[in-house]
Amino acid sequence: MKHLILLTILLLPNVLFGQSLSNLYKKVSPSVVVIEAKEKVENTDGKVSYMGSQGSGVLISDQGEILTAAHVVNNAENITVIFHDGQKFPAKVVRLATVTDVALIKLVYYDKNYPVAELGDSDVADVGDDIFIIGAPFGLEYSLSKGIISGKSVEKTRMEGFTFAEFFQTDAAINHGNSGGPMFNMKGEVIGLVSYIVSESGGFDGIGFAATINVTKQLVVDSDKRRWTGINGVLVDQELARLLNVPQPGGILIQSVVALSPAYMADLIGGNVPFYKDDQKISIGGDIILAVNDIPIVSEDNIIAFFKSILIKDEEALNSFKLKILRGGKVMEVILRFPENR
Repeated sequence: MKHLILLTILLLPNVLFGQSLSNLYKKVSPSVVVIEAKEKVENTDGKVSYMGSQGSGVLISDQGEILTAAHVVNNAENITVIFHDGQKFPAKVVRLATVTDVALIKLVYYDKNYPVAELGDSDVADVGDDIFIIGAPFGLEYSLSKGIISGKSVEKTRMEGFTFAEFFQTDAAINHGNSGGPMFNMKGEVIGLVSYIVSESGGFDGIGFAATINVTKQLVVDSDKRRWTGINGVLVDQELARLLNVPQPGGILIQSVVALSPAYMADLIGGNVPFYKDDQKISIGGDIILAVNDIPIVSEDNIIAFFKSILIKDEEALNSFKLKILRGGKVMEVILRFPENR
């Protein structure tokens, strides 16, 4: 009899935890969405095809605003958001920060019938805390995985300690399709967005990362100072600059431009000729950005100087950027304008 009582006491916390997690899942899962993104791909022969991908996201306002991972939507020409009841809505990118892999998208129209997730405080979360993740790994929609916060990494720029990347490490299972999905604490609050995994097998090896919600809010929710351009580009180093006859030791080589984006409206051109450098495939033949608002893009210091300059400018000054570009061996200027209704 004593052994039976002891066994019951030992098992009771696990039973209660299971019920708590089950109840939390039922409460918060309706705010989680599946995101389908279609990217236009132009082949070397001029033929155009569309490549589809799937990710996850979470509804954060009754205005139809959704947080997801930047890499899910950055190059998407068409974005479709699917709720738990199967309802589908088109969406557009509002703001995006690739360095932290977070994005804010907004439904084109919305009937406000779905619960909004509560955003927590990731600063108070600590290593060892229990968390759970909801997403669509391998297309298995609204899958639940649980684990702990295994670590926390913070990266800062040199401009007055400005944090531009902060991630939770976790052992909760993360796979393709989980990207952009919410990480919840045991109060049912969102404290992170799933970003990427570190793997030798190609699958989940127990090490995944999620961008913290506080930095996400700072970069794409609470700030109007970060814009989505529709540009997919790579930094040009000195060696690549020499190979491409760039008249300065750096720049941004445009790989592709999303249709109907600000970059598209500015007639910027992406590359369509495959080129291999250090086993990395890039596309050349597109525009190369040499300067933004007269700040040359030649080094990390210059890029930081540009971001620091836009952080202190007023709202009106952020409605457009002046770009100096290299196209077909000629240097020219274009204006990149952003819509007012962001």
